[in-house]
Amino acid sequence: MPNTPGMKRSHSSKQERERVPLSSVDNNSNLHDNEVDAAKKGKHWTLDDFEIGKPLGRGKFGSVYLAREKKTKYIVAIKVLQKSQLLKAGVEHQLRREIEIQSHLRHPNILRMFGYFYDAKRIYLILEYSSGGELYKKLTQKGRFGEARSAGYISDLAKALNYCHKKHVIHRDIKPENLLIGPGGDIKIADFGWSVHAPSSRRNTLCGTLDYLPPEMVEGREHDEKVDIWSLGVLLYEFLVGSPPFEAEGHTATYRKISRVELNFPPGVNKDAQHLISSLLRKDPNKRMSLESIPKHPWVLRCLKK
Repeated sequence: MPNTPGMKRSHSSKQERERVPLSSVDNNSNLHDNEVDAAKKGKHWTLDDFEIGKPLGRGKFGSVYLAREKKTKYIVAIKVLQKSQLLKAGVEHQLRREIEIQSHLRHPNILRMFGYFYDAKRIYLILEYSSGGELYKKLTQKGRFGEARSAGYISDLAKALNYCHKKHVIHRDIKPENLLIGPGGDIKIADFGWSVHAPSSRRNTLCGTLDYLPPEMVEGREHDEKVDIWSLGVLLYEFLVGSPPFEAEGHTATYRKISRVELNFPPGVNKDAQHLISSLLRKDPNKRMSLESIPKHPWVLRCLKK
């Protein structure tokens, strides 16, 4: 579920207690499309359909657990959300929108949502399991990523967001905390809590995480799908440097740096990488590099050939 608009990041410690041990998480027994789409064809899932394993993470409105579907033995992640907390926060409409959007997306770099079910107190989301874990955790451990890894992630995310935009979906909250790593090391967009289906393409809502907000949101102007392009620029900077480019003491100072696009690079950042980041972090949304151009950028191509 989404973070509070305009707030800095906060992270909860992970629980270690396992409820049911799962001996295999390699998904060798494939859950075919006709199985994973069963919910849309009349299948009504219940908690009894799954063996619940160890907790994978905890969020504001609930927790995520490793799980195995009993019939197929397919490994998934179950996101358990507390209805009372959703209602108290007034975000039930966001959850409905998140389910509607994510369940219809099919891309190798977007976390699959297989279905959902609920009981009197909870809502359960059936999600693809990404065994590589949270990208934010890996970035925190390493401090920053190398050029090849950063270029690969940004290229794949550009393709995934381009797919979303063609379906008139704007993500609006791309950041390390909303990204997971799949079993093959591939990156996955995992949280669509602030996403919106916007055929008209123009929106006014202030949403996302402060460090990643584009100037048009900070200044209260209308925004469109190009907010996601700005976020990729911030993300690539953080991958290579280890911190967001407009980080400052206090909200006001951060807003000011974003509005003025006060972009500075520390020593050691490749000039071609600087060019790509600068091309994404343009104040005028219409002057930002297109998503289609990112995988073709010379720096990306050179890094991926290494």
